[in-house]
Amino acid sequence: MSVELPVNQFKRNLAAGRPQIGLWMSFFAHQVVELCANSGFDWMLLDTEHSPNDPHMVHTQLMAAKGGTAHAVVRPAWNDLVMIKRFLDLGAQTLLLPYVQTPEEAHAAVQATRFPPDGMRGVAGSTRAAGFGRIKDYLNRANAEMCVLVQVETRKSLDNLDAICKTDGVDGVFIGPNDLAADLGHRGNIPHPEVQSAIADAIKRIRAHGKAPGILVGEADGQRMLDLGALFVAVGSDTGLLRMAADGLASRFKK
Repeated sequence: MSVELPVNQFKRNLAAGRPQIGLWMSFFAHQVVELCANSGFDWMLLDTEHSPNDPHMVHTQLMAAKGGTAHAVVRPAWNDLVMIKRFLDLGAQTLLLPYVQTPEEAHAAVQATRFPPDGMRGVAGSTRAAGFGRIKDYLNRANAEMCVLVQVETRKSLDNLDAICKTDGVDGVFIGPNDLAADLGHRGNIPHPEVQSAIADAIKRIRAHGKAPGILVGEADGQRMLDLGALFVAVGSDTGLLRMAADGLASRFKK
């Protein structure tokens, strides 16, 4: 029995300039992913950098997301060859790699997602990504469906942004607003004019290189980021949605 290689429609939508609306997922629970995967979002971020997620849980989350509207994007804890290999073997086709500051680091991220001779991804043919061996010619077809998003979140990253964008194989560049604000000297103050100016300029430069800009913002700023040219925008998070609903419900009854 053969299994079809999943088409990375998210990658194609970004290349075509179609805005993608996302949700940030920090809970390490497949039930939450399954619920939100069918809410109508275009993508969801499965985080392992700032959450206690591990490959085992990401495995169940990827299964839970299957069949939903939201394409699963996995963020490894670091731009690391071994971490990347493990998430790709689990079936992730789009990765967001944090703290990329140079074109060399961007190139390393791309290399980690490609099988040799195009890259350095470890070769295995019976993984979940390969349909446990049922996807025909997986090793020769997988590279084309990989989507690499690199995260710029420091002054150094912005200084190197044009070179990062020119890196072959980089599909999109995600602006990390919290870390960027801190590195610019405005920790916890994303609305600061210098931070907002840097974000707007970065989006413009990323688009000028034909790459997709992305960012995580609150609902109130989502449309503004889209108007600036961002193409993959997370407009909320699972923790934020639960916190606001829980606080609101408790408040209404405590009155």
